[in-house]
Amino acid sequence: MKETKTLWQNVAENAVYVIVFFAIIAAMFVIAFALEKLSRKKNPDSKSEKFFTTRKMAVVGILSAMATVLMIFDFPLPFIPSFYKLDFSELPVLIGSFAFGPATGVVMEFIKIILKLLIKGTSTAFIGELANFVVGCSFIIPAATIYMFKKTKQRAIISCATGVVILAGFAAVFNVLYLLPAFTKFMSMDAILKSGAEKNSLVNENSLASFVTFAIVPLNLIKGISISVVTMLIYKPLSRFMKSNNNY
Repeated sequence: MKETKTLWQNVAENAVYVIVFFAIIAAMFVIAFALEKLSRKKNPDSKSEKFFTTRKMAVVGILSAMATVLMIFDFPLPFIPSFYKLDFSELPVLIGSFAFGPATGVVMEFIKIILKLLIKGTSTAFIGELANFVVGCSFIIPAATIYMFKKTKQRAIISCATGVVILAGFAAVFNVLYLLPAFTKFMSMDAILKSGAEKNSLVNENSLASFVTFAIVPLNLIKGISISVVTMLIYKPLSRFMKSNNNY
């Protein structure tokens, strides 16, 4: 109850961030649905799939709950400041997205964030949660979209590789344009860069570019590659339980 009260206090105190948060979520939904519609047109095997089924909603619920738990149990890495943490919450989301499409992936990302806020609240005025959602979607949407055009093992590998590259690139740009400036609400940019230099000898405390290149990009590469490898290992047997018509 205390966490819920804290959450609503944060909503009231950070109304602008909340509005931006939901505007970006809406944009991600539009992009994902548009790409999924396009991929279904190109892939005859996907045209007959319904967006809402009882089985699908049950699987999405389970995967979203798993993603929430993985998001809560995040952890810092030694080469990056502790306010950046690694989590593997995109693993169940990517699995669900491969099975059902990018739009379902965005739905799971949204459910994951809402559940996390209800359970744990926010300590970053929704900035961290927005970053997790947007950066996660930058990985999930392209990977799932490419895979939907042709569901084969080779295409799955291409999908994951493309998703990792876009994830790392998008995370770098997003940090420079939004996330790092937003974090200056809590600490100065000089302090952020200095903390990066203290953790990572490759980071220059006077260079934002070095912070992004040697801290942000490696963090997201580790995340994307790890999730991709595990997905490739476990998706095929799991897909038999989620859907009966997957080729891979």
